[in-house]
Amino acid sequence: MSIDYKTVRKTGRSRLKGYCRVCPVCDGRACSGEVPGMGGIGSGMAFTANLQALASFRFRMRAIHNVKDPDTTVQIWGNKLSLPLMAAPMTGTSYNMGGELSEEEFVSCIITGSIDAGTMGFTGDGADPAMFGSGIKGIKESGGHGVAIIKPRSQQEIISRIKKAEDAGAVAVGVDIDGAGLVTMAQMGQAVGPKSADELAELVRSTRLPFVLKGIMSPEDALAAMEAGVSAIVVSNHGGRVLDWTPGAAEVLPGISSLVRGRMTVIADGGVRYGGDVLKLLALGADAVLVGRPLITGAFGGGKEGVALVLNKMKQELIQAMLLTGTSSVSMVDPGIIER
Repeated sequence: MSIDYKTVRKTGRSRLKGYCRVCPVCDGRACSGEVPGMGGIGSGMAFTANLQALASFRFRMRAIHNVKDPDTTVQIWGNKLSLPLMAAPMTGTSYNMGGELSEEEFVSCIITGSIDAGTMGFTGDGADPAMFGSGIKGIKESGGHGVAIIKPRSQQEIISRIKKAEDAGAVAVGVDIDGAGLVTMAQMGQAVGPKSADELAELVRSTRLPFVLKGIMSPEDALAAMEAGVSAIVVSNHGGRVLDWTPGAAEVLPGISSLVRGRMTVIADGGVRYGGDVLKLLALGADAVLVGRPLITGAFGGGKEGVALVLNKMKQELIQAMLLTGTSSVSMVDPGIIER
């Protein structure tokens, strides 16, 4: 049975029970300070900053060129994806999203919906063991088509979870190091915290898989990650959920990418709502992009079909933006297509 975007949003709003209002513009205003929940921490301004940073860049529209059929495919860790957009790691269906879907059902929707759209999903970790376990199960059942992200726990606990991800056949594994400040983890008695450069290097050495470090917001951390042997970084402020008043990801991305791109994969995450946002982040220095909250609406509003619908909608918007900026390939995006 086919579903449409309007129905997915309407159903998602009902099933998310007020945890997410599915606002006309998902900018964090209505859910400000709602952590747990779907909002940004404190004033909510770090969430809003992601949207504002992207909105501050405008496209230089061009329609006289030879680009007729833009190439949206990208290679990530040896996998060819149909678009440079992947599902961000998200957990906490019971206390962040209202509980209409179990953790296992939600992860299954994200992973399989991403696959159906020709891309892949990241899975997350949290205070409840069911969260990481559901992600590992989803990756295993998909034939290893996913990336397992782990909270910055003790070294021993992270390495234990890395082995589970390897056994499940994950494409890559990593840590969302910005989770060191998660309120929800602290409330549930889970020890998380920053990592030293030596600790990070130990984690990288513990696995044969590409190691991803999510939550990089400064050139210093990007360089430290590179020196530790990290394969990929995700420029992200954790959706504005860990530290109030941070800049948006798009603000810091160019300075970070200029230092490390080409020596490690640079992924951007934060405030992505449309395919045009994806193209902006590629122009600012990302190799690929993550999307989070819109896929929650997709999963709750239409299951795996809803997730695929949202991703395919963004793909069509990306193609439109490429056609009207003269961009032939997502692997060769001219920074000059945007201006501030």
